[in-house]
Amino acid sequence: MRTPPGVGSEAFAAAIAEFEQAVGKEWVFTSEEDLDLYRDDFSPFLGEPEERWAAAAVAPTTVEEVQSIVRAANRHQVPLYPISTGRNLGYGGSAPAYSGCVVVDLKRMNRILEVSEDNASCLVEPGVSYFDLYRHIEERGLKVWVDVPDPGWGSLVGNALDRGGGYTRPQFRNHFDAHCGLEVVLPNGELLRTGMGALPGAKTWQQYKSGFGPWIDGLFSQSCYGIVTKMGFWLMPRPEAYLSATVLAGRRDDLYALVQALNHLENGGITNGMPDLGSPLLGIQSIAEYARSMQDLAQPAEDPELLALREQAATGAHEPLEAYGRRTGLAYWTFTLKFYGPAGVVRAQWEHSKEQFSIIPGVRFREDPLIRLPLTEEQKLSVHWPDFGIPTLNMFSIGARSMSNANPTHGHMWFSPIIPRSAAAVFEANEVFAAAAREFDLPVLRFSLPSCYWERAFIFIFGFPVTTDIKTNQKNRAAFHKLIDTAAAHGWGEYRTAPAFQDAVMSVYSFNHHALLRFHETVKDAIDPNGILSPGRYGIWLRHLRARRDREAG
Repeated sequence: MRTPPGVGSEAFAAAIAEFEQAVGKEWVFTSEEDLDLYRDDFSPFLGEPEERWAAAAVAPTTVEEVQSIVRAANRHQVPLYPISTGRNLGYGGSAPAYSGCVVVDLKRMNRILEVSEDNASCLVEPGVSYFDLYRHIEERGLKVWVDVPDPGWGSLVGNALDRGGGYTRPQFRNHFDAHCGLEVVLPNGELLRTGMGALPGAKTWQQYKSGFGPWIDGLFSQSCYGIVTKMGFWLMPRPEAYLSATVLAGRRDDLYALVQALNHLENGGITNGMPDLGSPLLGIQSIAEYARSMQDLAQPAEDPELLALREQAATGAHEPLEAYGRRTGLAYWTFTLKFYGPAGVVRAQWEHSKEQFSIIPGVRFREDPLIRLPLTEEQKLSVHWPDFGIPTLNMFSIGARSMSNANPTHGHMWFSPIIPRSAAAVFEANEVFAAAAREFDLPVLRFSLPSCYWERAFIFIFGFPVTTDIKTNQKNRAAFHKLIDTAAAHGWGEYRTAPAFQDAVMSVYSFNHHALLRFHETVKDAIDPNGILSPGRYGIWLRHLRARRDREAG
C-alpha cells in the first residue's frame, strides 16, 4: 500500500480503517488499479518521478461522512485532496497537487437539492454535473438555463470553485460570480454555511449572497481552506428570443475601433451574450466555427495565394492581405455579438450596435435569423449549444485524430493569461508570445485572438500539447515556466493553471514582497493547524512543507 510522505504505515492503516468505517469498505480505494483512475490523464509529468499520485481515495455520500473523514485525517495527520468529479482536464484532472494525498472523491454526492423557477436558482452537491442539471431542468420543463463551460461533463461546484466560465449573459457565465451560498466542511471537521445560510432556517440562502458581516465565500475558491459540500447558483431565466449578428471589418487597424465599440456596448449591457472574435483573412476561427469544425468533416483546402499573403502580414505587410479581402469579400475581423431577451428588445439592441460600429469605414453587417425560444429539435442541429445552456463534449475533440489531424496529441495543458480589453494589448501580446515561442522552440502562430469570457478583460487560451515523450514534455514545461514570467513582466497574469504550475503562477503575484501569498499562508495556518487539507493547491503550502521548501530554495 502506498503511504503519504511523513505518515507511518501503522498510522495510515488506522486512518484507512476509520475511512472504511465512515463510508463502507467498498468506497475506500487503495489498489494500484483503482488509484490509476486518480492520475492526471493530461499530466505534463507522464512517466516521470514528479507525476502526482494519490495514496488512496475515499468516496463519501453525505456531509456527515465528509466530516468523519476530515476528523480521522486530523487524528492521523493524513493529507486530503478533495475533488468534485475530477474532470478538470487541462488544468490538473483528479490528481492531487501534493503526491501522497488521499483523494476525497465527491462524485457520489450528486443530489440536486432544489431548483426554483420563480427565483431562477438551484442548490446542488459537488457531484452534480452540467449534464445532470440540464436533464433535471428539461425533464421538468422549467424555464431556466444553466450556463455551461467546455466541456459539460464536469461539476458545477468544481468549475465554479476553479473560477471557470461559459457563454451566456455576463452575470451567469462567470460561474463563481453566479454562485449564492456555500456549505463547507472546514479542516477541523466543523460545518460552515456562508451568506444567509448562516441563519438557522434561512429562507433566502439562494436569494441574497452576502448575509451579514465579512463576505468570505471567495476564500473557498482556488484554495485549500475547506471542502464545499453544497453550493447555490443563480440560473438564467429562459429568454424569449436570441439573436446572433456579426460585424465584419476589412482592415487590420480596424481592430482598435472594433474593440472600443464592443467595450462600450458590453459595459452598457446592450450586447449581453459572449462576444466571439475571428479573422477569416488570418485563418482564425471564432469559437462557434471551431466547435463546428470538431464534427470531423474534411476541411476545404485554402488558397495558396492567401497562405502566402498571411506570411507577408506576419512580417508587417498588411496591405496586400487587406486588398485580397476586398477582392474576395473575406473580412479581416469578425465580431459576432449575441443578444438575449424579448424579440423587440434584441432587435433594437442590434440596431443600436450597428450605429456604434458604423463609424468604421467599409464595415459590413451580417444578421442570423432571430430564434424564438425554446429551441426546436431541428434548430438544435445548427446552433452552438453552450450559447443556449446545453452541455456538450464537442470541444474535447481538441487534438484528437480526425480527417484534418492525422497526429493526435496525448492531451494538453492550458496557458491562460488575462490581458487588457484593448486592440493595443492584443497586438502587443501577439508580438510578445510570438517572440517567446521562437525563443523557447514552440510552434509559432501567425496571430492569435483572445476570448471574451470575462467582462472588461480579454483572455488568451494557449494549448500546450502533452505527449508520451519525456524530453518533449520537459521542454514544454520549461517553456511554460518562461511564459509565466514573460507574461508577468508585461503585467499579464494567469487566472487559473494546473497544479504543476501553481507555485510558479502564484510567485508572480508578488506585490509588496508576496503579501497576498503571506496572507493566504496566515489563514491556512490558523484554520488548518494540522495541515491536512489540499497541501500545495494554488501555491498555498502547509507550515512544515513551506519550511522545507524555503530551506531547499536557499
